[in-house]
This record gives sequence, structure tokens and C-alpha cells, in this order.
Amino acid sequence: MAHLPELIRDMALILLVGALVTILFKKIKQPLVLGYIIAGFLVGPHFSYLPTIVDHENIDTFAEIGVIMLLFSLGIEFSFKKLMKVGGSASITATIEILFVGLGGYLTGHLLGWNEMDSLFLAGMLASSSTTIILRAFDELGLKSKQFAKVVFGVLVVEDIIVILLMVLLSTVAVAEQVEGLEIIFTILKLGFFLVLWFLVGIYLLPVFIKKTKKWMDEETILILSIGLCFGMVLLATQVGFSAELGAFVMGSLIAETVLAEKIEHLTQPIKQFFGTIFFVSVGMMIDPQAMYTYAGPIFAVTVLTITGKFFFSALGALISGQPLKQAVQIGTSMAQIGEFAFIVASLGLSLGVISEFLFPIAVGVSAVTTFTTPYLIRFSEPLYNIILKIFPAKWLARLDSFTSEAQKNQRDPLWKKMLSVYNRILLINSIILIAIALLFKYVFIPFIDARIDQVVWRNIVLITSASLLASPFLWAILIKKIHVKKGSQTVNAYYLNYSATGIIINAVRCLLGIFVIGFFIDQITTTRHALIIAVPLIVLLLWFFSERIQRIYQRIEQQFMFNLNERERLEYLQNKGSVELQHKNEEVGAHLQEWNAYVTELEASDTFAFAGMTLYELNWKEKYGIDIVYIRRNERIAHLPGGKQRILPRDKVGILGTDEQITQIKAVFEQTDFKEDMEEDVDINDIGMIKASVTEANPYCGKTIKTSGIRNDLRSHVVGIERNGERILIPKSSEVILAGDIVWLVGDTKRIKECLKNHKENFLEV
Repeated sequence: MAHLPELIRDMALILLVGALVTILFKKIKQPLVLGYIIAGFLVGPHFSYLPTIVDHENIDTFAEIGVIMLLFSLGIEFSFKKLMKVGGSASITATIEILFVGLGGYLTGHLLGWNEMDSLFLAGMLASSSTTIILRAFDELGLKSKQFAKVVFGVLVVEDIIVILLMVLLSTVAVAEQVEGLEIIFTILKLGFFLVLWFLVGIYLLPVFIKKTKKWMDEETILILSIGLCFGMVLLATQVGFSAELGAFVMGSLIAETVLAEKIEHLTQPIKQFFGTIFFVSVGMMIDPQAMYTYAGPIFAVTVLTITGKFFFSALGALISGQPLKQAVQIGTSMAQIGEFAFIVASLGLSLGVISEFLFPIAVGVSAVTTFTTPYLIRFSEPLYNIILKIFPAKWLARLDSFTSEAQKNQRDPLWKKMLSVYNRILLINSIILIAIALLFKYVFIPFIDARIDQVVWRNIVLITSASLLASPFLWAILIKKIHVKKGSQTVNAYYLNYSATGIIINAVRCLLGIFVIGFFIDQITTTRHALIIAVPLIVLLLWFFSERIQRIYQRIEQQFMFNLNERERLEYLQNKGSVELQHKNEEVGAHLQEWNAYVTELEASDTFAFAGMTLYELNWKEKYGIDIVYIRRNERIAHLPGGKQRILPRDKVGILGTDEQITQIKAVFEQTDFKEDMEEDVDINDIGMIKASVTEANPYCGKTIKTSGIRNDLRSHVVGIERNGERILIPKSSEVILAGDIVWLVGDTKRIKECLKNHKENFLEV
């Protein structure tokens, strides 16, 4: 307990300085991550004007928990299904960018005279861009609804998962202290095996457990369970030779597929912010201004590589994936910075003791510069695109347009490719499950049975029988399961291809691979002699005589897995059926109109929407801006293809079809909060009052309707009543004609009304 007062003092110092710097950075609209790093510098050993952190050991432990919580939260936001929905454009763009920018970082390290590990970790630090900085820039510039922004968000998702995998590979290389091809290949295969296994087992078991125990769970229990699952997976990941960060990320991704994902994300947010703050503060404590000055040259070189490399290769990847030139330029300018992962990768290298300490100040310097330049680069994207149009020959641009158009059209795979994809998925998933069963028997069941059964024959019979029964559904799936693929909106039995050359080859390869997997599985359980005599005949008999029963078992397992995987999506669909259907329909329309650079986006009319209550006919947006209103969503009701009499009210969500330029224009209309053409300035509430006046024959409003007279704009007032021949008309219609001798009751700007009465006594007589 002797260190407790020092820890409390350190925590008070970290949190107070962090809070003050956070307030400052929010005021100047800069990323909070940089603020936390600056706060760390202020309480670190290289800044002498404030007290310094003393209990480094416990702060480092808290910082490590911070990394775990950051990766856990990232996993909850990520989800494996989101990666599957990202699409080819984002995946190709991210892969090309990371590959070439990482290679550039590695070569830059060598050119600067750094050692192998420093160069490798620099490549890893440059792999990802900053989600925080990009989101802030898009918010400030109003670009989140743009078509290219959707691709950027997809690229960020792919980058996150690739960087997680890179961290695992870097850890392996760091421990081995050398780059060995076979070791890297083995690590990749091992990583893929455990990722798929954890995903399959987690999705099959975790939602079932949550569903069975949900009625006994309050917020406190959910929080404890989620943190416990996170740390449990961290422990499991480290036991099998991976990093703690990977375990936290995987568990977050599994929780992301459950119905409690949003609640867990909300409950763990304060914990993530608390420990995450400590992590980034601990990063800032390592900043040495003298080192940053000393390494100003490398900081400049890495900054130039980051901005130019990420811009060029992100844009190149977008072009190769089929994006138009303008969107490719916009994507490239958006990605030109390094993200928070740079600090996590550098922290990993320092914790393993394989990189130099100067990488941290370099990462901070590059991050600070690129944070500042990103908004300006995004603003410069359109002028840069215009410059490219002027510089590049017209033939090149025409060929590029032809390539992107052809790439967008050629989205559908032939049926045999889809069939091959289904075969590969069945083989991969069931092979991994069989390997997991074999490893379970090898390291758990075999030692258990060996200690209890002395006779070799009986021991092998028990092992082979139990292993065969457990593995039979998955062996059946590899060898016998019927395959169906989608052809348009129809499901087609792919076995009709069996008699074609392609079908014969695919089925032959399937059988050979199935036999190989069975052989490997049996070899892990028992000796080859017993396998040939007992195991192979037993498995053949099981699959032959109990084929239908095994099929039913496998189908139940598969149905339960798919039910768990889609449960969250299904509940969201039932709760927001209209919204989900609209989203799918918008994506479908956008896919068809991609060549036109047009898409459907949804804009919301705020409470202060300037044109609230007006009809589409009155707004005349189609002629003014060239856009089309495809739906208006009001609460749970949706008006599809609304007519000209349909009105837009506050809180309405309006689906608009148009190009980027058209949607930018109409978005500015939605952001208007008053009628500037009707009102020159706001009216103070104290100036609003009621006045009545008599209309003479010389009055210009006499003989006109209230609507056509212009009295509202001239006097800045509303006619709320008319006295005529002893009768009173309360709140007259706009079509009511103003007659000589009428006493008009006006509510509005009393100053303007009295000024008008004073200047035009012959027209108005104040009553």
C-alpha cells in the first residue's frame, strides 16, 4: 500500500491536466488524441514547470489496459459482417495503400540508416489513417453524405483489421528477431485458423448464453460480463501465442454480432475513455522536445511520405477498384494522415524492447502535421481534380473513364465462380472445426483416456469412435453436402454442373481434399495402422448408414449458427422495417446509377427548417437544383414518390436522388433556418405588439387580397382581424380582400407599423 498515495497523486495530475487540455483542444477544434499526448508531455519528465509522474509501473499497467479497452471498443464498432459488406472498392483501395505505403516506410527507414525492426515498425505505423481526424474534417466540411465518403469509411474498416493482423506479425518477427519466410507463413495460417475458429465458436455459443441469461442481467451485470469476456479472450490469445490486443479486438467483434452490442458499447464507453486517456497521456510522457528537434529531418521525410504516398496510392487503389477519377482524388486527399494505431504499434514495439525510443516523437510529429493538413487537402481535392483534367491528355482521361465504367458494370461473377466460392467456404470452415476437434482430442481427451484405459486396442476404439461421432457432421459436409448458389433472385442447385467439365473437376478436387482432411484428422487421433483397420471403415459406415441423421444434425448446427449470426440484424429490421428496406433500396438504386455519379441520400428537416410546411410544388426543387424527391419519411410512415401537394415538415427525413454537386446545393437549403429574402433582420420580442388602423381609399393595399397586398413584408406584421360594418373577421384567409373603411388588426413589429402610420397618414388612420 506504500505506493498508493503516489498513484493517487499521479492520477489526479493526469486527469486534471488532461481535462484542461481537452477543453482547450475542443475550443480550437483539434483532435482530443493530440490533446492527451500534449497533456502527457506536460506531466512527463521533459517538462519541468509542472509536477512529474512518479509511479511509472502502475501507470504503464493502466496504459496497457487502455490499449485493451480501445481495441475492445474498436471490435464492437467493427463486426465481421461489416467487413463482408464493405465491398471490393474499399478492400482493394486499402490493400494497395497499405502495401505500397508500408513498403515506402520500410525503405525510408533503411535510407535513414535505421535497423531492421525500426524500419518494419515504421511501416506498420504508416498502415492506417485516422478515423477521428477524417470524421471531424467531414463533419466540419459537410461531406459525410457524399458518395466518396462511404468508400473512405469502408477503407478505414479494412485498414483496422489489416493493422491488427500486422501487429500479430510484427510481434512474431520481434520475438524471432529475424524475418523468416516459413515462420511468417506459419503465423499467418495459425492466425487465420484461430480467427475463424473463435468466430465460429463465439457466434454459436455467445448469443445462446446471452439469450438464456438476459432476463437476469441488469446494466451492472452486463458491464461485468463484457469486461470479463474481454479479459478472458485476452488471456486465451496470449496463451496461444498472440497479442493481448488481438484478443480484445476479437471479443469485441464477437459481441458486435449480439443483441447487446449497443448496450455494451454504451456501458463500456466511460471505461474506454478513462483508460484510453491514460494510454495516450503515457505516450505523451515519452516526448522529448530535444529528440524531436534532433529528428526533425526524419519527421519531415516521414510526413512527406505519409501525405504524398497515402494520397497517391489511395487514389490509385480507388481507380483500380472502379471509382471515377474525381472520387479517387477525393478519397486520396482524405486518407493522407496517420492514425491512433501508429501510437499503439509503436507502444507494442517498445514493450517488446525491439525498437528505438525516437520512433515515438517521430510518430507524434507526423501526426500533428498531418492532422493540420488534412482539412486543407480535402478542400483542395476539387481544384486538384480540375488541374489533373487540364494536365492529362484527353485520350488518357477517356480511357480511364472507359475503364471505370466497365469495372462498375462487371460486378457479377459467373455461376461456376459462385459455386467454387461456396465449395471453398464449406471446405475451409469444416476443416478448421475438424482440426480444432483433433487438437482437443490430442491435448485433452487422449491424455485423459490414456490415464484410465491400459489396453491399447480398447483405448483406440474409444478414441476413434468418440472422435468419429463428434466429427461426422463436418466430414459429411465436406464430402456429401449439396451445394446451392444464387442466380439472380433464384436459388440454383449447382449439381446440374456436375456433368460439365468444370463440375467434374470441382467435385474431384473436393473429394481429394476431403480425403486429405479425413486422413489428417485420423492421424492426429491414432496411429496409421489403426486408422486403416478401424477408423476409415468406421467413418465410411457412419457416413453411409446414418447419412440422413448426420445431415439433420449438421443442418441444426448450421441453422442455429445462422440464427445467432443474423439475430441482431433481424431485430433491427423488425424495429425499423421501413428504414432498413429504404436503405437496401437506396443502395440498389445507387448501384444502378453509379456510372452517372448519382445516388440517393437522406437529409433531415430540422425544427428550424426554413421551408417547413411548403409543398414540393411550391419549393420547385426539381427545376431549381435538378434533384428528385424519391420519398418522405415521417415517423413510421413513408410517402414513396411523393406528389407536388406533399409538404415537408420539421423532423421529416427526405430521400433525395442526385449527383454530388446537386446534393451539396440542396443540403445548403436544408441548413437554412430563416427566410432571408423575407426578413432583413430578426425582430426583438419586445418590439412585437398589436395595433389597429383604418384603411382609406388612397391606401395601396385597398382592393387587394391580404396575400397579394404585400402587407406582411412591408409592415412586418400579420393581419389577425378585420372589422367591417360592425362585423368582425378573426384570422381572415389570405384571399380576403381589404376594403376602404376596414379596421385592420395587425400583430407584428410595432416600430415599423407606427413609422408607416406616421409617414402615410393619408393612407392609414390610427384608431
